[in-house]
Amino acid sequence: MDAPVVPNLGYRDPRAAIRFLVTAFGFEEVVAYDGETEDTIAFAMLRWPRGGGVMLYTADAGRTSNAYLVTIAAATEGYPAFSVHVETEEPDALFARAVAAGARVVRPVQDSPVGTRGFIVSDPEGLYWSFGTPLPRLVRGADGQWRPPPKGTANAADNRT
Repeated sequence: MDAPVVPNLGYRDPRAAIRFLVTAFGFEEVVAYDGETEDTIAFAMLRWPRGGGVMLYTADAGRTSNAYLVTIAAATEGYPAFSVHVETEEPDALFARAVAAGARVVRPVQDSPVGTRGFIVSDPEGLYWSFGTPLPRLVRGADGQWRPPPKGTANAADNRT
């Protein structure tokens, strides 16, 4: 049985994050339990249609939020050391949906050297979300680099890792 990894994300405004993730990406809201006050969320679960999902909570002033971590990464002009990656079979359509919902484009849809197609956007609190086609089966070349097997070989028929 597969056991999905489910990130638990702290947002300053998790209700807005839920609306965004549902509208922009197509997550499905499963449940959202109120926190100590009606403007907070103690726990929420969103399901990804292909399996897995994300959990969210209110990151109060005493906790480090996604927005705070993104601010630190931006100050060093670097790519954040964290992001959420989600597999999709339709990255082009999902990219259009995300942009229409207000996602900030970090990297537009493009093909990768390892045979995937995907994009990176950020949500309103700055968390990076990457979406892409599943990673195909890769083989290590004589130069030590990983790449898809040559077309027409036995390994090329099995396109999953």
